[in-house]
Amino acid sequence: MAKRERTDRVALVTGASRGVGKGVAIGLGESGTTVYVTGRSEQEALGRPGTIHATARAVYAAGGQGVAVRCDHTSEEDVRRLFGQIERDHGRLDILVNNAWGGYENMVENGVYTYDDPFWEQPLWRWDAMFTSGVRCAYLASQYAAPLMVQRKAGLIVNISYWAAQTYLNNVAYGVAKTATDRLSRDMAHELRRHSVAVVSLYPGLVRTESVMAAAGFFNLANSESPQFIGRVIGALASDSHLLRKSGQALVAATVARELDVTDIDGTQPTPLALDTLGSVYAS
Repeated sequence: MAKRERTDRVALVTGASRGVGKGVAIGLGESGTTVYVTGRSEQEALGRPGTIHATARAVYAAGGQGVAVRCDHTSEEDVRRLFGQIERDHGRLDILVNNAWGGYENMVENGVYTYDDPFWEQPLWRWDAMFTSGVRCAYLASQYAAPLMVQRKAGLIVNISYWAAQTYLNNVAYGVAKTATDRLSRDMAHELRRHSVAVVSLYPGLVRTESVMAAAGFFNLANSESPQFIGRVIGALASDSHLLRKSGQALVAATVARELDVTDIDGTQPTPLALDTLGSVYAS
């Protein structure tokens, strides 16, 4: 892997108590980035390990500065206060990673797994959560991040997305929400390009999050990615001299890693998934 340069960048990662968000924060911290770690989890709850404070400590251990801020990203007042703090502390924001998402709560209802049910049998709250705690959160955070980036004519907004935007993956609401996320990236990029601010959607592969590892028997982990891998890729993207050429696109993290010489924590470069290889992540 190319040597990761130490930076004085300031980043915000939403929904970073656990999972991909936590890994992104740590991966960015490896290069010395100051990372604002946000979410609602200040104490661990049954079945939901991880807190914003634990992630902030992990960012510090990785070499960065972790700043834990409790923020409900569905609340405009919370988001306004968060960005006010970032502006007071640093006067700028270099990277925004919109990772916060909803709709995965209670996949099992009354003892029955309902997430893969046909759309007409789905609870409406799941659709609302995908858009309110997912797409809307990304839009709202980006509204507050954009002015900080426009004034400096530099910055990167990353919307964590997935292949559900390209093909059917067992849940209509999820597919529509991820398609909206990709369109959000494309259209925001169009308006921000003249200000030299880039926006991309980024597709992880199979990430070894806490929930994936808890169900490891259902997955083929041979080509999986650590959560930190995504953060390393985002850090490399932010340093890419050709970043604006990628703005508006939906990028596969493993493909970007090969282009920019980024490796995972074990020194490997995962094989990029494609539409015809998505099924390979499931154990046979």
